[in-house]
Amino acid sequence: MIYVLDTDHLSLYGRNHPTVIARLLAARVQLTTTAINVEEQLRGRLAQIAEAKDGSALSGAYQRLVETVMMLSEFNVLQYDTKSHEVYQALKRSRIRVGTQDLRIASITLAHDGVLLTRNLQDFEKVPGLSIQDWSVNETLSSDRLL
Repeated sequence: MIYVLDTDHLSLYGRNHPTVIARLLAARVQLTTTAINVEEQLRGRLAQIAEAKDGSALSGAYQRLVETVMMLSEFNVLQYDTKSHEVYQALKRSRIRVGTQDLRIASITLAHDGVLLTRNLQDFEKVPGLSIQDWSVNETLSSDRLL
């Protein structure tokens, strides 16, 4: 089974969230995310650099960028490939009311028969067939489902 960390779980992992770290260690899973989540993480860090108002803020923003790049290097990154794009197009035709980036993340996860680890249950539960879990809580929620 492939467990795919969404952007929120990547951020929690990067901050050493005790529950996320403990569950990842206990499950002995390969750290996996998507190219879309990498994009979101890097866009956020680049925005912090652009918004920095002084040398101290800029220094801190660059430090967080490097830390994020180093963290992401620990992950297997699933690409947005032809199969993912086909799944994405099918989901778009279904008119699912989920943002473009989230729909791409879901498409990649579905194309790899994975389980998406996310706190964004409200949006991702709208995607048919997507298995989702929130590992930021101590026990598996009832939202662990295959729709």
